[in-house]
Amino acid sequence: MKIATYNVENLFDLQRSGHEYKEYIPNSYSKWNQKNYAIKLKNIAKVIYEIDADIIALQEIESITALKDLRFELKRLGLYYRYYKIANYKQTTIKVALLSKIPFVYTHEIAVKASYKYRNILEAKFIVNNQEFFVLVNHWKSKAGPESMRIVSAKKVLKRMQELGLDKNIIVLGDFNSHYEEYILFKRKRKHNDTDGKTGINHILNTIEHTKIAAKTDLPYGEFYNLWYDIDKENRYSYIYRGKKEALDNILISPSLLNRSGIEYKSSSIHAYKQKYLFNGKSINRWKMSRKRPRTHKGKGYSDHLAVIAEFLVH
Repeated sequence: MKIATYNVENLFDLQRSGHEYKEYIPNSYSKWNQKNYAIKLKNIAKVIYEIDADIIALQEIESITALKDLRFELKRLGLYYRYYKIANYKQTTIKVALLSKIPFVYTHEIAVKASYKYRNILEAKFIVNNQEFFVLVNHWKSKAGPESMRIVSAKKVLKRMQELGLDKNIIVLGDFNSHYEEYILFKRKRKHNDTDGKTGINHILNTIEHTKIAAKTDLPYGEFYNLWYDIDKENRYSYIYRGKKEALDNILISPSLLNRSGIEYKSSSIHAYKQKYLFNGKSINRWKMSRKRPRTHKGKGYSDHLAVIAEFLVH
């Protein structure tokens, strides 16, 4: 069973909702129009089609319309996701979503905070071979905000894990805007470190002590394992910022998924999707806009993130 996460970078539809970024107001000076929207859908669909995950978590989808249009584009390519859901209870500018070949038992939105600065978490329950598992799709506050904002989202994840049961199969994935060792990287960044060195991904979700490969990790209940530790350090990235490789997108798993029974993570299967066309030299081949202002869409590129994929064995 292949599970992936992909921040598709601003997949906005062509309907005016009043919540758009100014460069994505449909049919305006920025050239966010039918032609460029069709190219963006085609390019993102190409990546998702090639990955061919059973379940893929998406970030930065504007609306159910955009999600359905993407799904239709995938169907044209021959990949049919019968089940789909977007976290759209709250009118945030961009949202998280799920596409799945496996039926949902249910989906549920976890409200993080009333403020539009926080995106809701999307939870889905699945059953495969009589084994249940839960997927929680996240998109935490960007680095424009301090770590205390990401801690709010992390606490919601932990609370939900405790409600579901610490022994359950839980996969927490998405764009955390946090490196797998955020607690080391952010220490000197005053703009981010407003929490006395505590981070959401490492301290709240208790990933800090589990830095061995999966096969050698003994994970206590109530803690998570970050799958990035299961592969070589040079391959642990999904984003490149000013030439520096970062792992903002993560897949975390609960202890039962390391237990080698029922459903289990397949050792060393985590990887970022790194086809040549997704790079421009040493940069990621992101969706292109003019540098000159007002900024306009060029109709080229994919996303500023790489998709991250992990495989699971179902016994």
